[in-house]
Amino acid sequence: MLRPSFLSLLLACAVSLSSSAVFLENGMPILWAQTAGQLTDLPTQNGILTPDPWNFLHRMSLYRLMIVATDPLMGSMGTNATDSPLWGLPLQLGWMLTSGRLADPTSATTCGLQTGDTMCVSTQSWWSCVTYFVSVLPFLSAAKQGFMGEGVQVQMQIPEGVQDYCTTYASCAASYPDAMSKWDAFFQGLKAAADSPLPENEKKDSLLGLYWVAQMASTYASAACNSRQSHYSSTEVSFAKSWLNSAEYVSAAHFQSNLQKSSMFISPLPSRILRVDDSAPNIADLSSEENHTLYVFSWINSMNNLLGGTLVSMWKSAMCSVNTREKGSKLLEELLLNPSFATQTFLSIITGMTSSC
Repeated sequence: MLRPSFLSLLLACAVSLSSSAVFLENGMPILWAQTAGQLTDLPTQNGILTPDPWNFLHRMSLYRLMIVATDPLMGSMGTNATDSPLWGLPLQLGWMLTSGRLADPTSATTCGLQTGDTMCVSTQSWWSCVTYFVSVLPFLSAAKQGFMGEGVQVQMQIPEGVQDYCTTYASCAASYPDAMSKWDAFFQGLKAAADSPLPENEKKDSLLGLYWVAQMASTYASAACNSRQSHYSSTEVSFAKSWLNSAEYVSAAHFQSNLQKSSMFISPLPSRILRVDDSAPNIADLSSEENHTLYVFSWINSMNNLLGGTLVSMWKSAMCSVNTREKGSKLLEELLLNPSFATQTFLSIITGMTSSC
């Protein structure tokens, strides 16, 4: 891993070259080449692996190690080395880094700021907290299921005085039993799929189902982070809730969050933390794509609230087969990436798909 000062320079250069949030570097997640490629690149103490998830490179390394360990069992996802659904997670983390969402929102420290340690991930950031549940929890589960080697024990580092994060498999399983059991089921399912007689497309859909069930269980568990929303503007909080809510739709569709598809969805996300006076689709210093995405997120959330929460349930009901889930994934791409695609068309298509189940 490179020195923090050089990494800060690389990050500053990447951000300055684009008005949009930068999350790719040479076709891979940002700073990917500087992450740990093997377990021995991470610190150990008394024979126990001790990553520091409050360092961006360490947290990103958890993803790299999981991808490397599970790739041999991801054949049903496709022939490309970046077809695993796990790729969406490091891309998401990279966007949060360059958009400033991993930095200390309280201004009490310079953690994550250009004037401080740019690789620092703040324990006070709501975004950092939420992604803890989809980085540390699955890594601890993967290690428990033997993906990191036989008998590997892991204990996450945590800053002194911080107490509201679990750091071992046992403590996370005690605090968030549903999330940990769902990640266990996913990693066990990967092993079982190797001998499954199912056709490849059904095997793929089944694994994606297990993956998204685990992701959503972590998302629900991340309600523990809610108090940290008070550090942000009401506009940012509204976007954050819409962003979380969007997971309900992509998970029900068993969206294959590989590197290529995830890049398309993350690219138009807002490149900075939103201010109270920001109003999409008319935010001057954000791109038209970013404005469109914010508008669509807001529309989906508003429609779901207007319908008493039934838009989500309608969508889930419509995702009743491998065929409708494939159509659903394409429909989400149209809605988020094609500005000319009418939101009302989205509603009518959902209604039609629901009646066919």
